[in-house]
Amino acid sequence: MTVEVLSPGMNTTVQDLGRYRFRAYGMPVAGALDRYSLMAGNLVAGNGPGAAALEITFSGPEVRFGSDRLVCITGGDLAPRLNGDPFPCWEGGFVRKGDVLSFSGPCSRGIRAWLCISGGVNTQPVMGSRSTYLRGGLGGMEGRRLRAGDILSLGLPDPLWARGEGFSVPGELRTVHSADPVIRVLPGPQEGAFTSAGLDVFYGSSFRVGAESDRMGCRLEGPAISHCGSPDIVSDAVPEGSIQVPGNGLPIIMLSDSQTTGGYTKIACAVNADLHLLAQLAPGDTLSFRKCGIREAAEASAKLKQGLARIRVLLADHRSRSKGNIQFLHQDSGSMKIRFCGKSYDVRWEREK
Repeated sequence: MTVEVLSPGMNTTVQDLGRYRFRAYGMPVAGALDRYSLMAGNLVAGNGPGAAALEITFSGPEVRFGSDRLVCITGGDLAPRLNGDPFPCWEGGFVRKGDVLSFSGPCSRGIRAWLCISGGVNTQPVMGSRSTYLRGGLGGMEGRRLRAGDILSLGLPDPLWARGEGFSVPGELRTVHSADPVIRVLPGPQEGAFTSAGLDVFYGSSFRVGAESDRMGCRLEGPAISHCGSPDIVSDAVPEGSIQVPGNGLPIIMLSDSQTTGGYTKIACAVNADLHLLAQLAPGDTLSFRKCGIREAAEASAKLKQGLARIRVLLADHRSRSKGNIQFLHQDSGSMKIRFCGKSYDVRWEREK
């Protein structure tokens, strides 16, 4: 029960929801940059929402399956193909032993996708998580990006894993990746360290994603944001989504692999519900910011949770239905085609004489 990596793609890593309870010791959370997409894909594949999957960036890997599985690809559309034929996103798809899944690259907005496989990717956990932390060289596949020739072990799938085949997540429950997104933010703990002109620049300008952006932080280019005094502070906590502004006046949005503490002033913090938008931005893309309140941020997070709950309900209904299209015909003889668990069967019968 394995997956063989034939080609690794640009940057493919094993990620789950991340490792918590270790930030006090300097260990970043890591984990999928879009946790909603990961959890939604896992539910469709018959896994728990936190199962480990493959996070794919820009050009995807080419992998060969060593056993029959159900897969669900969420996030951006990187043009997946199964044995050369187009394969749907945000839908439970059946793959057989020996099938090859590949990705051609982005064909719409969004540069990252998550490949969720029934049973989950079963690498060795580190501090309670299988997530890859590249800068620390731990988790996932030896703490690194996937390479050609890697063999990934898969866990035991749910007994009813195959019954998710054909389930498609409704469009309104999928993440939407728009051009020039507006990121909602809460005021940062050092908002008072910036001039009124600097705050006007932050909230009134459009910024470009820089080429040095990675899983640690989204580095922005654009007009400089002015400080009242020094840009440095005594180091304090750096949560995911916090926006630091160093001495050059250019914001850095902290992402999953960010450090746990830092000494730059934080002008704001992106709300949790908008982090998936940052995960899909490529260098050169633009974004802007809008201040919101605690209530709006909480309601946005609650909406994501409601979306996952809705997927559970719809999926349970789908899995409870007959997948065989079986009809009982009162005929002396005949034939019919039955499709079950991704396979087609020709059935013929005749009455005994």
